[in-house]
Amino acid sequence: MKYILMMNCPKTGYETFGSMPKKDIQAHIAFQRSFDRSLRESGELVSAEGLATPHQAKLVRAGKDGEPITDGVFPEAKEYLAGYWIVDVESPERAYAIAARASAAPGPGGAPMNIEIEVRQVMSGPPEEFL
Repeated sequence: MKYILMMNCPKTGYETFGSMPKKDIQAHIAFQRSFDRSLRESGELVSAEGLATPHQAKLVRAGKDGEPITDGVFPEAKEYLAGYWIVDVESPERAYAIAARASAAPGPGGAPMNIEIEVRQVMSGPPEEFL
């Protein structure tokens, strides 16, 4: 079963993270790289990506002729998607265990950040009743 594990951060998260001491940022990045490597080696990692800051995002919708219309920068929100992992695992419990490991990424002074990770199953298609 595939699951997406989504790491969200508060709207001030990018600035807060960027203001941490350099050694703490380096420790966090080293943790993430090691975490991804262990998932890749176990064969559970399908994909993982960090996302640019919300200030670089645009909301896009189709105009009358199908041309993209952008509404400027990302709107105000309580939280933003900072990155995600897609894993292929045997059970939801395994996805939860992986999410807990991601949650414990080190923050200031090396203390676990205990970031909330949203876990959702990736559907392989629409329910049969709608086909």
